[in-house]
Amino acid sequence: MAKKKKARKRNFTSIFIVFVILVIIAGSGYFGIKYYKYIQTFEYKLKEIGYSKEEITTITNKLNDKEIEALLDKQYYPNLIKFINQKYFIYSNLDRYQNYYIKNSEKTIEDIISIVNVEADNEFYTNVKEADMSKGNLILVNKFYKLPNDYAAEDLKPITLQFAYSGHQIKEEVLDHYLDMAYAAKKEGLTLIVTSSYRSYDFQKSLYNGYVNSSGKKEADRYSARPRHSEHELGLALDIVTYNTTMDEFEQTEEFRWLNENAYKYGFILRYPKEKEHITGYKYEPWHYRYVGVEYAKKIYDEGITFDEYYAYYLK
Repeated sequence: MAKKKKARKRNFTSIFIVFVILVIIAGSGYFGIKYYKYIQTFEYKLKEIGYSKEEITTITNKLNDKEIEALLDKQYYPNLIKFINQKYFIYSNLDRYQNYYIKNSEKTIEDIISIVNVEADNEFYTNVKEADMSKGNLILVNKFYKLPNDYAAEDLKPITLQFAYSGHQIKEEVLDHYLDMAYAAKKEGLTLIVTSSYRSYDFQKSLYNGYVNSSGKKEADRYSARPRHSEHELGLALDIVTYNTTMDEFEQTEEFRWLNENAYKYGFILRYPKEKEHITGYKYEPWHYRYVGVEYAKKIYDEGITFDEYYAYYLK
């Protein structure tokens, strides 16, 4: 009997050992599979690069899978979270944000995002490309985008002398909206006068060269566009003043204050706002209004950004 009990005990012990071994193997397999799956996750891979738990949460919430995959091929970015928390962050510009930040760390992150987005991390009039003419009223013409050499605006109509000085014309759609705006201002006892509208290539060339001769090229580039780079050649821009004021005095008038609050309702935006020269390339021009259409003018007005920034983030 004693031998049988010992045999049964050995069998039980053997079975128990086998059971424990099977449990260990199963557990190892389960946790092994779980660990294998974990090391394939973005969380693990980002942690391996050096991102903290908080940074990883922000990254996975803000970036899509394709962007995170691309990020895994890069080194740790100490400023990444600052960049991606900006409203107008564009992932494809990440390396340029970082490079520009290293050289211009005194600038705000917001400014760095804007400058890079509009390509102003390059010198103005470098890396110039031809404007996308398929954009219609949203064509971007600035110091990085130029009109085709054979471009000439069409559908030009004269602007009535009631709201313009002599000899001005503009695209028909722009004229219709300008007249609506001018009549609305008139009802409030205000008078809008166009002092510059459509310009041909030859006219813009002559104007620009005249400014260069009088002020020098560097200064002229702050307030005058080179030929093929002017919105006036598009037939979508108007310089607006009122009677008995110079362009520089226009900001002090009731007409300017009215335009500043109402122009967007008629499809116009203030194209070169104050303190945005680092974005637009031009000094503040309270008289220069660009037609983009009512829908887009409202968006640009509501967001408080320049057309260059809007184009880079939403249209490019």
